[in-house]
Amino acid sequence: MTLIAEILISVLLVISGVFGLVGSFGLIKLPDPMTRLHAPTKATTLGVGGVLVASMIYFAVFGGGFSFHELMITIFLFITAPIVAHFIAKAWVHRNLTPAELPPTGGPKGWACKEDAAEADKTPQRPQG
Repeated sequence: MTLIAEILISVLLVISGVFGLVGSFGLIKLPDPMTRLHAPTKATTLGVGGVLVASMIYFAVFGGGFSFHELMITIFLFITAPIVAHFIAKAWVHRNLTPAELPPTGGPKGWACKEDAAEADKTPQRPQG
């Protein structure tokens, strides 16, 4: 059982290292901010997540107990990384592009982040009941 755990931990660490290396290389070499955004949010997240999973397996098999803290870190990492990437991309779009350069969204608000209070008052409300 311990040999299988050692092999699994080693494989996870090597794969995580490759993902971290590819993510770091992509962050440096990709041409613009929108493509550079994918490197740390995709590859590096998988790299750090793999190290945390390997650490959870190690402490569960060899350390005498399950590590709840590492599980929480992994969950928060996989939840927050895409959200932060979305915020960064949205801020870049609003700062660097004009509405004429953006493709149509098909919605009434277009690429707006929020409604104006005056427009919200004009929106018909659904009847209650």
